[in-house]
Amino acid sequence: MGKVLLLQLILILSIASSPLVFSYNVPAIFTFGDSIFDAGNNHFLKNCTAQADFPPYGSSFFHHPTGRFTNGRTVADFISQFIGLDLQKPYLQARTEVANGTQKNYPSNGINFASAGSGVLRETNKDMGVIPIQDQLQHFQTLAQQNEIDPKLVQQSLFFFESGSNDVFNYFLPFVTPTLDPDSYVRAMLTEAANYLDRVYKLGARRIAVFGLGPVGCVPARSLLPGAPTDRCFGKMNHMVKTYNRGLESLVKGIPIKYPGAVAIYGAVYDIVQRLRALSKHYGFLDVSNACCGDGILNGMMQCGQEGYKICPDPNQYLFWDYFHPSEHTYKLISKALWDGKRFQIRPINMKTLANLTVSV
Repeated sequence: MGKVLLLQLILILSIASSPLVFSYNVPAIFTFGDSIFDAGNNHFLKNCTAQADFPPYGSSFFHHPTGRFTNGRTVADFISQFIGLDLQKPYLQARTEVANGTQKNYPSNGINFASAGSGVLRETNKDMGVIPIQDQLQHFQTLAQQNEIDPKLVQQSLFFFESGSNDVFNYFLPFVTPTLDPDSYVRAMLTEAANYLDRVYKLGARRIAVFGLGPVGCVPARSLLPGAPTDRCFGKMNHMVKTYNRGLESLVKGIPIKYPGAVAIYGAVYDIVQRLRALSKHYGFLDVSNACCGDGILNGMMQCGQEGYKICPDPNQYLFWDYFHPSEHTYKLISKALWDGKRFQIRPINMKTLANLTVSV
């Protein structure tokens, strides 16, 4: 542990003394994950039932549905804008454009591979036709091996990883009988996360941001689960989340030793969101329990946009946009905390410092 802390200290000191510390040395972002990051990949999957390509999704910023599971931008979008990059296209959109000749090459500002409903476990929501994290990475590997992406670009880019919420939520589904106890299940999830980090490093990634899960046990969709409380967060679910998050952070801490030349950071999204909930009025929220858009208990028993849904007058006043996902206002606050936040929000350095870092190719 002492050696890891020493390496981190040397890293921070080297960044502080760099003459390029105030210029963002990030040409591209490659994003992997679930609906927290999905920019529209599922829209291009004909047999996928996890969709947000209909109103009122996208209504607050894009003014039309984009496939993002919120009313506007996600964390990946905000961080891109902070850096000064155009928003990354979904991989399946970029692939279609190259295939039909609309675009000659894949985008040089990165690609979003995330698929809503996916998990770190390959079997999670397999019946919904989503793209598991393993296949997302395989898509990236194929592009790299076919020289569709410049290896130098890869080494200079940021890589985002966020996955696990669907795995944890599905553990508590009433029609599923888990074959593993909670701790063993989380260990299986962490094995897949470790495999992702190993593979992405071998494919050239050198700046990696690993985002922990938010308090999944607080999402309005918990009202769909028999036995889950609706007057407070679901403690058993959040306990699994925190166990998984501790494991993720441990993986991040080991990266400087296990993977020479790589820099990784851990975004403590759980703590960031819990702070938003605790200081809700300070952050402009009137409601941190119910979804802005949906129906039923907590507005969490129906997906936003389905027949009979109800919608609040001002999504910015709600922590949750729909039964699973934060509002754009929430994503913006999370993004700001990750971008230039303190150590209790993101560590060992924040996103802004990571973006300033010069990587030798």
